[in-house]
Amino acid sequence: MKNQNSRRDFIKTSALVTGGVLTSPFVLPGAYAATENHLKLAVIGCGGRGTGAVFQALETGHPIKLVAMADAFRDRLDNSLKPMLDKYGKEKIDVPEERKFVGFDGYKKAIAEADVVILASPPGFRPSHFEEAVKQGKQIFMEKPVATDAPGIRRVLAAAEEAKAKKLNVVVGLQRHYQNNYRETIKRIHDGAVGDIVGGQVYWNDGGVWVRERQPGQTEMEYQMRNWYYFNWLCGDHITEQHVHNIDIANWVKQSYPVKAEGTGGRAVRTGKEHGEIFDHHVITFTYADGSVIHSECRHFPGAANRVDETFQGTKGKVYLSAGNHGNLTDWKGNAIYTHNRENNPNPYQQEHDELWAAIVKGEYKFEDAENAAKSTMTSIMGRYATYSGKVLTWEEALNGTVDLFPEKLDWDALPKVLPNEDGYYPHAVPGKTKVI
Repeated sequence: MKNQNSRRDFIKTSALVTGGVLTSPFVLPGAYAATENHLKLAVIGCGGRGTGAVFQALETGHPIKLVAMADAFRDRLDNSLKPMLDKYGKEKIDVPEERKFVGFDGYKKAIAEADVVILASPPGFRPSHFEEAVKQGKQIFMEKPVATDAPGIRRVLAAAEEAKAKKLNVVVGLQRHYQNNYRETIKRIHDGAVGDIVGGQVYWNDGGVWVRERQPGQTEMEYQMRNWYYFNWLCGDHITEQHVHNIDIANWVKQSYPVKAEGTGGRAVRTGKEHGEIFDHHVITFTYADGSVIHSECRHFPGAANRVDETFQGTKGKVYLSAGNHGNLTDWKGNAIYTHNRENNPNPYQQEHDELWAAIVKGEYKFEDAENAAKSTMTSIMGRYATYSGKVLTWEEALNGTVDLFPEKLDWDALPKVLPNEDGYYPHAVPGKTKVI
């Protein structure tokens, strides 16, 4: 597959379509079509992020009704539905029993009920769910990351091309692209305020996330799906599920994707049976085509120092960015070039929905986030491949990898590809031995 890591290709595939707004073939229902007065929304994946995305869609103030829900588990669907009904009532939440879809294939039926879909299941399902939404011609909001292995990325890239051909808006939950401090600061970087970017560091270091212990009577498939964060076919490891945000910023600042990755990682703290197969730390150097190097670091060490931000060095100055609305540019003597005003910035999680739904209501084709999201996700996967294998990997080697993590069959009694030993521990990668591509 052709390497597309240049500045020109990055600009072409970045979040907002450049060159103006295009007319979409999407025909708005409701008041716009004289038979109804609302857009129909479906959510696929009813966990915290899917539920939050529905709230954010409804908070845009546009005529929207949630009409269908799908999740592998009925309890998660019910737990998601209750607070929606409590806040919005049946005026905006119209999900009768016949439009509650439970199980592995329910997403297809839920997508068919809607004009716009939210895709928020665990990331391993994103390629198939995105393909189906594009096939059915829906407007799409999907959460990051968009896959967990190279075969999944290639599927998303192919579906992204189909979405462009159909002029379907696709917004991806890499919400820093919709956050004012990032937009304003990175615009100035691209305008040359700190010169050429020659290096940088991106971090997501914190104490880790939830654990859902095995319950009596669970099959292996149900256990892994309930505890999805700790299995790569579902999550992709925390470098992909979480640190993709910071890696994506490096790509945005560089306006390209790395050509090479090398690094190290392991399980230093999080080593229990309940922690599945993923590492608790990754340290990678990503090298870009111009020779510049970005240091990437993520770890889950309870009690250790936390750090979630991005710094970069240019020939004329340096950059500091964070989700806390920081956006600082200084020259090498410490003089301020730009300092973002941190007050009264909109919530980026809400902003991405505000902008998406405004475009949909106007019948505009404005957003094609999927390709950049796939390539930034692939960058994180390439980093995982490097830490798991101990090898130096090129972009093309990683993207063309053939190791498919997804189970051969989706059924509650079917077995995933990674299974525990007789003591209940899961195998994990051993650098120098593990095949990743």
